[in-house]
Amino acid sequence: MRDYLATMWSGRAPLPRAFWDCAIIYGTLLNAITTLAALAAIACGAHGLVALAIFLLPLPYNVMAVVAVWRSAARYTGPAHWAVLARIAVVAWAILATII
Repeated sequence: MRDYLATMWSGRAPLPRAFWDCAIIYGTLLNAITTLAALAAIACGAHGLVALAIFLLPLPYNVMAVVAVWRSAARYTGPAHWAVLARIAVVAWAILATII
């Protein structure tokens, strides 16, 4: 796991892997799980701050995913428009994943 995070954080991962695997698949799954857990906490009568803390747990991962895609896009040797689109999409994803 440490090697995966180091590879992602440094931008050494290929852009498709950083974007699709790190952000879209794992990030969305993590955000969905914590959203459901926060809703379950509310349903069980937990304090709102506890639910908020659970909901915000994936925030560090979301930041790491944005940095991973951003840095991988800088190393991308394919068509430049894919790197630009990946950067725009991952920022939009992170904002939506954080507020929804």
